Amino acid sequence: MRHNATTLLCLLAIVLFSSCSRGWSVGEKELIREGNSGIMRVTTIDNKTDSLLLRTASQPLTRREVGSKEFDMLAASLLATVNNPTNSGVGIAAPQVGILRRVVAVQRFDKEGEPFEIYINPEIISYGPEVTIGGEGCLSIPSLRGEVERATSIEIRWRDEKYKQHRERIDGFTAVIFQHEIDHLDGILYTDRAESVCRE
Repeated sequence: MRHNATTLLCLLAIVLFSSCSRGWSVGEKELIREGNSGIMRVTTIDNKTDSLLLRTASQPLTRREVGSKEFDMLAASLLATVNNPTNSGVGIAAPQVGILRRVVAVQRFDKEGEPFEIYINPEIISYGPEVTIGGEGCLSIPSLRGEVERATSIEIRWRDEKYKQHRERIDGFTAVIFQHEIDHLDGILYTDRAESVCRE
């Protein structure tokens, strides 16, 4: 009995140590610091290495990682990159700048001033019954547009930059953006869901 209890305590210590010690990898830190809170290179399907990365599921962010200077720099870089005057968008996910972490920036067309906001570990917990087919493009898929069926209403759960959890129902075009960006976190591109794709 004592042996089993000791083994259990050792396993628990290993799990706790692993979860506490996880942080940004050396490669992630280098890429984030190269961005220096400014515009970062967007990964695209035209590049083989980028394409493999865009097909990889992202890892959630811990409270410790969100409280780091690397996260602050990454969030600033996401906003700078999606607002790049020469290649702007309405949303961006961390994998699109080479970081496989679950964080997105989304333009809230449903809020006054249509601000961009950061969402950490976002997940869709329910879809409304109504769907619509609309045009979509992507910074990571240059020169193409597709017609994609999306729910017109979703409920999402996410954490803010203080790691506080929130839930919200979102409707309309903003709901479409969230679905597109959260797909990126799971290695899914809009072309996987598109009913048709054509060159712009």
